[in-house]
Amino acid sequence: MLGLGPTELIIILVIIVIVFGVGRISKIGGELGSGIKAFKEGLQGDEEEEAEEEAEEEAEVESEEK
Repeated sequence: MLGLGPTELIIILVIIVIVFGVGRISKIGGELGSGIKAFKEGLQGDEEEEAEEEAEEEAEVESEEK
């Protein structure tokens, strides 16, 4: 693969901090975290909607059988 060791990773992190600055990196991290949280909530919402639709379909089938 790339063969990046700890020294190379530290150098890359230092360059990123110099280019972007600490404040901007913390903002990016916060935005990334909130984006991931929103994505997970969106996935859970889809699962809940599917469960509700299945329950409605089962209720319709039961009402048709009666």
